Amino acid sequence: MALNFQTQEPARRSPLVLIACLVVSLVLMTIYARESSEGPLHSVQAAVETAVAPLGFIGATGDALVNDASDAVANASADPDTLTALQEQNEELRAMVAQAEEYRLEAERLQGLLAMKDAYHVEGVSGRVIGRSYDAWNQTITIDVGSSSGVSSGMTVMGAAGVIGQTVEVAPGSSTVRLLSDPRSGAAAIIQSNRAEGIVRGSLDGLIYLENISADVAVSVGDVVLTSGLGGSYVRGLLIGEVVRVDGNPGDATRRIVVAQNTSAKSLEDVTVVFDADTQATQGGGDS
Repeated sequence: MALNFQTQEPARRSPLVLIACLVVSLVLMTIYARESSEGPLHSVQAAVETAVAPLGFIGATGDALVNDASDAVANASADPDTLTALQEQNEELRAMVAQAEEYRLEAERLQGLLAMKDAYHVEGVSGRVIGRSYDAWNQTITIDVGSSSGVSSGMTVMGAAGVIGQTVEVAPGSSTVRLLSDPRSGAAAIIQSNRAEGIVRGSLDGLIYLENISADVAVSVGDVVLTSGLGGSYVRGLLIGEVVRVDGNPGDATRRIVVAQNTSAKSLEDVTVVFDADTQATQGGGDS
């Protein structure tokens, strides 16, 4: 009888327990609905959500790992045609990314030329470098604009940060530009700070020298060198570069002054051929 009593008692109590749970649940739901967001039941809910949040993150991470593993298994079991198609798509995407990067770099270069035009109030035509010659005796570049675009021989050519040379040969659709570093080049120049005049020349060693500066003129590293416009070979007031080395002292007629260009012609891809420029405002309107 004791055995029968113990097995039947839970059966008689289970409905009562269920009813009690339902009543408690209804009471808690009513209290939850009526209390504010800062009430005790809301606080308990927030604490529970905070406690189980890491478990949700772990579950999401596990799902991602399972998906990655599934993708790897799918790729491993794919047939050769599918793998070939995936490889082709990957190559196409790589090509698209590379092309987008080229467009971005080109936009930066053209923006640099536009900024230079605005700074010096330049009127001219832009062109792209399509050929280079950098042997010691012949330092030139070829650009894709010529007489059909208004270019003529002897015009000043600039990169995004300064003068690089001038046109020496012009065809309808292209032009040859002799660089300032060419041994045969020569540009009338002026030191911005003291207005001393001289000539910028190229050399066989690839350096650019500022010559014909009066012996009594003090020249310092960092002095800015501009085109003076004398002789009409270059447009006046455009940036060439700055002095980077002075061998000798004032009063020394044999001193050598080395100038570094602001623009490296070897890395140029786009240039501007200058038709005219108004540099009076940018250079303070001083006379050379």
